[in-house]
Amino acid sequence: MRTRRLGKTDLELTTVGLGTWAIGGGGWQYAWGSQDDDESVAAIRRAVDLGINWVDTAPVYGCGHSEEVVGRALAGMKDRPVIATKCGINWDSEGRTGRDLRGPSIRAECEASLARLGVERIDLYQIHWPNPEEQIEEAWAEIARLVEEGKVRCAGVSNFSPGQLERIRPIMPPASLQPPYSMIRRDTETDLLPYCAQHGMGVVCYSPMQKGLLTGRWTAERVGALDDDDHRRGDPDFDGARFETNMALARGLAEVASTSGHTSAQLAIAWVLRRSEVTAAIVGARRPEQIAETAAAGDWELGAGEIEAVEKLLAERDETLAAI
Repeated sequence: MRTRRLGKTDLELTTVGLGTWAIGGGGWQYAWGSQDDDESVAAIRRAVDLGINWVDTAPVYGCGHSEEVVGRALAGMKDRPVIATKCGINWDSEGRTGRDLRGPSIRAECEASLARLGVERIDLYQIHWPNPEEQIEEAWAEIARLVEEGKVRCAGVSNFSPGQLERIRPIMPPASLQPPYSMIRRDTETDLLPYCAQHGMGVVCYSPMQKGLLTGRWTAERVGALDDDDHRRGDPDFDGARFETNMALARGLAEVASTSGHTSAQLAIAWVLRRSEVTAAIVGARRPEQIAETAAAGDWELGAGEIEAVEKLLAERDETLAAI
C-alpha cells in the first residue's frame, strides 16, 4: 500500500490506517454496541497482514477496553504497527465521559495508555478534543515534556480549529491534525486543510465512510436493530428523510465505483485521499473481512471522471436536503 509522510515527522504512514473506536465495545456513552474481542483481535492482525502499518485508538473507546484489545493483538508481533492514541477524556463507573486537560491528568493518562497497549513509547499522541479550551496550552506543554522524556515519539491534536492550533504552535509545532472528513462532512476543506498545508502538518482524517453510511449497506430495518447503546441511534444522519437521502447517495456511489470494480466504501475512502493535504484516512473495522475490503482503497487514485461523478451526486444530495 502507498505511504505518505506525516507532516515533518519521520513517520511514513500507509494511506489507510485501522480505527478502533467500535472495537471498544458497548457500555459507555459513545459506544457502537457489543463487540466480540476475538473478532477485534483478528481484524487488527488482518489489517497488519494486508500491509496497514498504523492503528489509531483512544483510552475512552470502551473506557480503556479498545487499548487493551489493541495491546492483546500486538503482543508477540515481530513488526508491530505505528500506534496512535489520544488523551483528554476520562470516564466514571457508569461510562459517562468528562474532559480534563490539566498537566497531571495528561501524564496519568499517558502512563495508563502505555500499560494497556504494552509499549514503552506512543508513536503519535493526540489531544482528543480541545475541551476545556482554557486548558489546551497546559495539556500541550505536558505532552511536549512527554516527548522530551521519550514516552511519546510525535504529538498531534484532534478536532482543533486553526485558531486553537495557532495558540499551541509556539509551545511545540503539532505534527498532525485529526479532523472528521467525508463526502457529507466537507467543512474541513475550507480552512483546516489549507492551514495544515501551510504549516507542514500531517492530516489523518476520521470517519471517511461517515460511520458506515457510505458503504451502502444500511436499511431502516438495520438502523432499528442497532443495540440500545449504539450512539448512531441518536445521529440525525441515520434518521428519517436525511437517512433516505444518504442512502440515495450511497446507491449512486456504488454505481460510480462498480465501473472500475470497486465498492462504494472504497470510493468514499479514495475520495478523501484525493486531497494532497491528507496523509491518511482512519478506517474502522470490527471484523477481518471489513478491513480486507476497505484496505484496497489505499491504492486507488481516482480519475477526473470519477471525481466529477461524485461531485454531481453530492450536489444532488445538497439540493434534496435543502428542500426537506
